[in-house]
Amino acid sequence: MEEKAEVIKELLNNKDFVKLKEYLKSINSVDISYLFDELKDEEIIIMYRLLEKEKAAEVFTELDSDIKEKLIGVLTDKELKDVVNELYMDDTVDIIEEMPSNVVKRILKHIAPEDRQTINRLLRYPEDSAGSMMTTEFIDLKEDMTVSEALEKIKKIGVDSETVYTCYILDSTRRIKGVITLEKLLLADLSTKITDIMDQSIIKINTLEDQENVANMFDKYDEYALPVVDKEDRLVGIITVDDALAILKEEQEEDFEKMAAIMPSEETYFKTSVFGHIKNRIGWLLILMLSATITGTILSKYESAFEALPILVSFVPMIMGTAGNSGQQTSTIIIRALATGEVSLKDWIKVLWKEVRVGVLVGLVILIVNIVRIYLQYNDIKLALVLGISLILTVIVSKSIGCLLPMLVKKMKKDPAVVAAPLLTTVIDLCAIVIYFQIATYYLESMKTL
Repeated sequence: MEEKAEVIKELLNNKDFVKLKEYLKSINSVDISYLFDELKDEEIIIMYRLLEKEKAAEVFTELDSDIKEKLIGVLTDKELKDVVNELYMDDTVDIIEEMPSNVVKRILKHIAPEDRQTINRLLRYPEDSAGSMMTTEFIDLKEDMTVSEALEKIKKIGVDSETVYTCYILDSTRRIKGVITLEKLLLADLSTKITDIMDQSIIKINTLEDQENVANMFDKYDEYALPVVDKEDRLVGIITVDDALAILKEEQEEDFEKMAAIMPSEETYFKTSVFGHIKNRIGWLLILMLSATITGTILSKYESAFEALPILVSFVPMIMGTAGNSGQQTSTIIIRALATGEVSLKDWIKVLWKEVRVGVLVGLVILIVNIVRIYLQYNDIKLALVLGISLILTVIVSKSIGCLLPMLVKKMKKDPAVVAAPLLTTVIDLCAIVIYFQIATYYLESMKTL
């Protein structure tokens, strides 16, 4: 990519636009959009105008919103109309959603009235729903068509469709009767009726389906495209696999931010202002800071144990670290399983029982290792037992909380990712401290009776 950027900059500096235009033909549209980040504003405008019409539209959909806005501001009405006419409906809707109102007005001016009605309808669907991300440009066929007639229609409208690989057979009320792939059509006899060879096992998505569930359906059924139907079961659009990949990327970034106790941001790191970063982080930091005072209160309750056996304090980081790591391991696995649909809320007893068994076995290994280490280091079998028992109970409790807390949050119809990392660790730390010092206190009291 760096080599391509250097070639483009050199051609721009030498004003060798003829050679640059030819060179751009050999570069993928996505790569060109990345190269725009390396150029100055005036260079971006020159380079964009050198692109062929179809490639210009493909590049436009991949650009950051600020570069799109700059281009719209300098493109002539004819150039902007050419770009808009090449865009698929879902890409047009995405651009309209992210542009300021004055830019949106200029875009809509170049859109046909019937397309404007479609755009307005798509914009009314809830954000992050299947309806808001679908495209209305797909290939539909009639039941009584022959393979020959179907292929003829695909040739006529395929150029304006999001995909030609998957076609949908509709009845007179636009309900789906079957699905057929281009591969099956090409391999079939031309006189065959498509109703005789179509696949009637149809996987459909409702317009109000959450986008994360949509992405999981692509993963589950391994399809290139899925039809979207309204409440009356009529086909209104399709979602393609590239849209599903974009959703997965967006959801992963959002979950990553939530798991780090950061409010999700629409912008990238550098495009988010300092105050934006502060706003996204300060809330959780304050909550976690205040929750840490509870740990301090619990520790102060056991001051007498510290005074009687100061060495107990040195093992606090190990206890808390083991607890946090154990809980985090489990919560990460459960959150992922909930997201993919492998685990549901009704499985909570099965999940808890499995994690308790894992906790017991993992805890036993940790117990044995630490009993041997503490005994060899301090020659104190009772201290070794205190730490060993504390660790095994802590691991069991931590893994139990790590699986139940995400499921509880899911039950409350919230994102389970928010309970991970700092918040989960804080809860587990409290439990670990209580377990450790309760056992230590019992140990000290037993020493006094001897």
